Amino acid sequence: MTANKPGTARGDVFVAPFSADQMVGQTGALINDNSGDPVWFRPLSSTNLQNADFKVQTYYDAPGRRGQPVLTWWQGSLALPPWYTNLPAGAPEPGGCYYIYDTHYRLLRTVFAHHGYYPDEHEFTLTRKGTALFLASKPVPMDLTPYGGPKNGAILNSEVQEVDLATGRLLYSWNALDHLDPADSEVSASSASSSDGVWDAFHLNSIDEGPGDQLLISARNMWAIYDISKRSGRIRYQIGGKKSDFTFGRNADFYWQHDARFRPGNRISMFDDGCCDLPDGAPEQQSHGLILSLDFDNRRATAVKTYYHEPPLYSPTQGNTQALSNGNEFIGWGQSPYYSEYAGAGNTEGNGLQNLLYDAKLPGSNISYRAFRNEWIGTPYYPPSAAARADGGGSVVYASWNGSTQTRAWQVLAGSDPDSLAVAVGHTPRSGFETAITTNDTGPYFQVRALDARGRVLKESKVVKRPS
Repeated sequence: MTANKPGTARGDVFVAPFSADQMVGQTGALINDNSGDPVWFRPLSSTNLQNADFKVQTYYDAPGRRGQPVLTWWQGSLALPPWYTNLPAGAPEPGGCYYIYDTHYRLLRTVFAHHGYYPDEHEFTLTRKGTALFLASKPVPMDLTPYGGPKNGAILNSEVQEVDLATGRLLYSWNALDHLDPADSEVSASSASSSDGVWDAFHLNSIDEGPGDQLLISARNMWAIYDISKRSGRIRYQIGGKKSDFTFGRNADFYWQHDARFRPGNRISMFDDGCCDLPDGAPEQQSHGLILSLDFDNRRATAVKTYYHEPPLYSPTQGNTQALSNGNEFIGWGQSPYYSEYAGAGNTEGNGLQNLLYDAKLPGSNISYRAFRNEWIGTPYYPPSAAARADGGGSVVYASWNGSTQTRAWQVLAGSDPDSLAVAVGHTPRSGFETAITTNDTGPYFQVRALDARGRVLKESKVVKRPS
């Protein structure tokens, strides 16, 4: 953590650390508090597996039903460059699935793609209709010679898919190749020669459902964002790219962008990577969060707020810009190992510390596809964990409860018999993910109880025996 000032929004930080290089620790889904202490961690069994787009959403069983808060994420094999190249030995097949977990950390739903497409890491959004919108992709064989690529090549195509969560049935799909011209790509088709013949011309990386019939779709490798009529599939307007319907004011242009979102008042937000045509491209500009105002009468896009980092960052891939409930903005820096929170007014290039409230850096080469600040109340279905060791003439008891957000203190029970325990320590404040509690009692049997803010027992651990 490099900055932690007053004024941050409520909630914890949600990341899914992984590395395309040397992983520090384990991959998985991680909730941290502002101090950097873990709140919940779900580690994965292999560094060849990753999670992405880990966040809190609202799950609706059916239209009109009251929603419940859930955790959602993608799980699969992710590689940089894209998953169809350079997979390490023993890696699982490309693709993955999406998970929905309840507040007790129990699996509610697993979601898969249709039409032979692979669910990818870029987007998984729950709707009020009891459905999920996501992006799925697969290589489609194609003669790429008209575009300057190999004859026996393939194009990495993407679909927007919407499924009914109760049944898994596909309700809607929108196919990029049916609506976008690969010739408009900023990535040369000749790049397919170094990626097993597959040209990543579009690289769709976000969907946002707007008012009425609209979908907002970001295509990284087109440098373009598309507003689409969901009903007809027609592109209503395009922002950026070779056929932009908008011109740009000062600092409003963007490159290799991610996470395009509708904002109130004819505004959209995104994470402007500003960098780079992989693997060796030079940056077009610094990475930053960007909010644009769209003047539809004059077809003009104006930058109204920007969010830069100090030191300056150049993220070739990934990243997001999240609107927070108190007006702040939370930035996940994608392939740069930072995440930050800014007061809503933001800053300008060269002034990355202005309005910076919170800033943290992942260890080593670890990164997170996106990063979020979300409010979450976790009440695990499983019990707390306890361990004990001798300490001079007494004992140290360790108490932890992965995922509990309501534990404020611990109580320790001890005894010479596992069935006859008495309170040895009545109340010790929780101090981070694991609390060490000293007692004069030698046990050798111990148990811990998690206490809430009122001192009520939430749940107790199994009885453990201190080693002799």
